[in-house]
Amino acid sequence: MGIDLELHSSRPARHRRKSRATLLQSSYGHGDALADALGSLQLLGVPGRLAAVDLYGDTLMNEQESAAALPEIHDLKQRCGDNRQLAALDDLAAMLKLCAATPGSYLWFAGD
Repeated sequence: MGIDLELHSSRPARHRRKSRATLLQSSYGHGDALADALGSLQLLGVPGRLAAVDLYGDTLMNEQESAAALPEIHDLKQRCGDNRQLAALDDLAAMLKLCAATPGSYLWFAGD
């Protein structure tokens, strides 16, 4: 199980090949660690936007939702002791910041 991240300039097409037209940046290197970190939120019943990410499907966040999710990273990092998860959360924070700063953009969480 893993989660890939893709930042798109507008709402991406549902088909992966067609979505390449709007792709701005991607992160594929922390999939399993990111899924583990986000999954811990669900297990603990922690509320928030990041806890709502579907670990097995796709979740989209627009720039407003990304801005709202960004403060949740700090608390999640306090719960993690694993260096791989911390690196994944740093990467997620960078992608959320980019999305929040790019009008009309979407961050796509592509789960397994």
